[in-house]
Amino acid sequence: MRVLVAEAVSEAGVDLLRQAGLEVDVAMGLAPKDLGARIADYDALVVRSETKVTAALLEQSKRLQVVGRAGIGVDNIDVDAATRRGVLVVNSPASNVIAAAEHTMALMLSLARNVPQADQSLREGRWARSEYVGVQLRGKTLAIIGLGKVGSEVARRAKSFEMRVIGYDPFVSEEHARRIEVEIVSMEDLLAGADFITIHVPLTTVTKALLGPEELAKTKQGVRIVNAARGGIVDEQALFEGVTSGRIGGAAVDTFLVEPANDTPLLKSDRIIVTPHLGASTFEAQEQVSLDVAEQLIDVLAGRPAKYAVNAPFVKPEALPILAPYADVAHTVGRIATQLSEGQLESVEIEYSGEIAQYDTLVLKAGVVQGLLSPISEERVNVVNAALIAEHRGMRIHEQKTSPPTAYRSLLTVVLNTSQGPKRITGTSVLDRPILVAVDDYRVDTPIGEGFILFVENKDQPGLVGRVGTIAGMHDVNISSMDVGRIAARDRAMMVLALDEAMLEDALEEISAIEGILSVTQVRI
Repeated sequence: MRVLVAEAVSEAGVDLLRQAGLEVDVAMGLAPKDLGARIADYDALVVRSETKVTAALLEQSKRLQVVGRAGIGVDNIDVDAATRRGVLVVNSPASNVIAAAEHTMALMLSLARNVPQADQSLREGRWARSEYVGVQLRGKTLAIIGLGKVGSEVARRAKSFEMRVIGYDPFVSEEHARRIEVEIVSMEDLLAGADFITIHVPLTTVTKALLGPEELAKTKQGVRIVNAARGGIVDEQALFEGVTSGRIGGAAVDTFLVEPANDTPLLKSDRIIVTPHLGASTFEAQEQVSLDVAEQLIDVLAGRPAKYAVNAPFVKPEALPILAPYADVAHTVGRIATQLSEGQLESVEIEYSGEIAQYDTLVLKAGVVQGLLSPISEERVNVVNAALIAEHRGMRIHEQKTSPPTAYRSLLTVVLNTSQGPKRITGTSVLDRPILVAVDDYRVDTPIGEGFILFVENKDQPGLVGRVGTIAGMHDVNISSMDVGRIAARDRAMMVLALDEAMLEDALEEISAIEGILSVTQVRI
């Protein structure tokens, strides 16, 4: 079998492929036309971030079985087109974990001891010891936002410095936090109690400007902040102003909203340490990336599963008509459950009822896990790695299959058990479209498409539905569908409104202020 390496990767990976008996050709810098002319002769393709693996290229790949991305991001690969053609896409999401954790510690130490500033001062001919008195890490409180792979490794290293480590991540279990000796706290307590804050979450709609002006204003006087995760998670202007005013003791930033970072206010302060996105830039990490991809290509070409498959293998043909629509239901129900739940995750229950319960539901479990994590993680979840990712986060998942429901051919229910109690979401599929059937004890019938859903829990009394609709209209928010579920007449009820666009904060506040409204939560689908 033949492998085409289209971009520069470590020789260690290329050697491993050849040792496995594969014929490897290295041809870097091919123009799209030239790559298209050659790809038909290969069983596997290795790329980094520059080569565009488009649907058109894949159509020319008569033999291609697998594309290996030497790195984590797959934005340059048309994953949907690859899936349709039965081409597996693999990447290497774990290879830079240690490098990123060590760079975080390097930034933290440099920040604590003013290393870059003192270096520059001495090179300018100044011996300014008194200007660069630092602080020690021992005894300080480090707050970690995001306790995934990198955050967990940072915690382990911080403990060796005898730091107290607290963390915020609603989607890891208390058991996992205890294992890495991290005390789980609320975001409010984290901001108020931290001497150092470091961030290890992806940039999503949920985490964008996670530390904005309001959050930074709640931090302890003199806090030091490290961001080696993604640009945009910390508001750059607010961080600059906080450091300039002296409220924030300093910052170290490796990732920026716009890269290359030539026009950020963070470059204007000598109390902010900046590095050009070096988190994964070690020789060891680059070699491991190459080895990880090579090992997976060898496995796939030998008919074995890949460790970090980005797209899921196909469902068996006989099960496809039944399970395919419920893959969307599983993802959607998981995504809604994540955004409606509060508190620290304890366990997850998945219930399959009816026709879908007669098949292997691993692909549906993967969809649920993907939906649960999608607002807070960039990990791509599929049937190959769902169990591994859930295990890493300490997510205890219990599955059960029940007898056929009476009103629907199939139902899929997700129960998130957290420290604040359970949140139960049930969905089904009608004409291949996800339908929300129940939220906790409220029975509803709401089609789910792209956009937003507004969940309004209220007292069951006349006039509330109209007032909510009026506010939506006043703010030019279009309601595509609406349903009401209630426990009993004049008791509690829940309005579920599917919206074409997001309702802004002032509109949500107006709804919350209506007498009889108990809670208002907007969910992004």
